[in-house]
Amino acid sequence: MSDLKFYYAPMTSADRVHWALEELGVPYEKVKLDLAAGDQRKPEYLALNPNGKVPLLVVDGKPIFEGLAILLYLGERYGVDKGLFPPLGADRAEAFKWMAWANVTLYEATTRLLRNTLERFPADERNPKVAEGAKQDLADGIGILDRALEGKEYLVGNQFSLADVALVTALPFLARFGVDLSPFANVNAWIARCTSRPAAKRVRPG
Repeated sequence: MSDLKFYYAPMTSADRVHWALEELGVPYEKVKLDLAAGDQRKPEYLALNPNGKVPLLVVDGKPIFEGLAILLYLGERYGVDKGLFPPLGADRAEAFKWMAWANVTLYEATTRLLRNTLERFPADERNPKVAEGAKQDLADGIGILDRALEGKEYLVGNQFSLADVALVTALPFLARFGVDLSPFANVNAWIARCTSRPAAKRVRPG
């Protein structure tokens, strides 16, 4: 039995961890949760992740929640040897920088946009002005990313790494919610490079 047990739901922020695990090629056990059915609120799951969210990775019986923490663990534990995470030094700090930035900037604004757009949230809790502000924050953030990718194929050390996975996963779907990616040529080329990888296709077939 694998020492890694991965709890996830498709088309959520767990996708980036799923992708990372596939890139690393390490054995792991998958446990798919049905969020609509409330699997994440069952006592046995809350005992592992009291936040009632995905992703969750259980390592040798120890639960790790929060996608960023999981990605950093996987990078340090497996990624360095496989050329998917920088060794100690300035490049690792660069990877940390972008992975943290993804959470604080991109994913925060994405969450704000979805909570004020998706119909599964009550109409009286959705605010169009907040949604528009989130779109602008995303455009500003993607602009920062576009400039950082000028003349580069990947974010860190100019080779693909888990830092790219941490950022790229949600971007292709933002257009569905009115975020215009067309002005960002560097970002679009980078998305295409990353999502053409076999591991990405295994996480989201087709």
